[in-house]
Amino acid sequence: MEIVHTPIKDLLVIKPDVFNDNRGYFFETYNKVRYNEAGILQNFIQDNISKSSYGVVRGLHFQKGEYSQSKLVQVMVGKVWDVAVDLRKGSPTFGQWYGAELSAENHHQFLLPRGFAHGFSVLSKEAIFMYKCDNAYNKESEGGLMYNDPTINVDWRINEGEAIISEKDTVLPSFKDLYAS
Repeated sequence: MEIVHTPIKDLLVIKPDVFNDNRGYFFETYNKVRYNEAGILQNFIQDNISKSSYGVVRGLHFQKGEYSQSKLVQVMVGKVWDVAVDLRKGSPTFGQWYGAELSAENHHQFLLPRGFAHGFSVLSKEAIFMYKCDNAYNKESEGGLMYNDPTINVDWRINEGEAIISEKDTVLPSFKDLYAS
């Protein structure tokens, strides 16, 4: 497994070892011992799966306070552009985003530590997205940022007119509204 350090501290892309042959492929999606040896020490307690069609943008979401979550995300079917925004006050990259293409073909994973907003856009006809969380979901601790916030300026890699956004995500606050001094 290869660990790729992004320009944002603690935000990692993981490239698992994939074993291909004439039958298909095999790879470990998670092995606690190997991940711990690589310095990935989160104790994942919950797995989630979502299915979406082309143009769907989910996010930018996060959990606040004691319910903050680290996530290990990957795509089982299709292709997405996965985005993390650093919300850790005091971080030199506070308010910056980083994106990674995750697909069923490249098998890459994205590790988002606690303190990040997360979202993705679907670049293929459909995508099945899987992620692990190290803390339980709590509705009252739910938070989010506008997917098209002009301060953050995420490139979702789809045309604005093709974006399919949930009603909930269209009314999320801006970065400036959440973090005004």
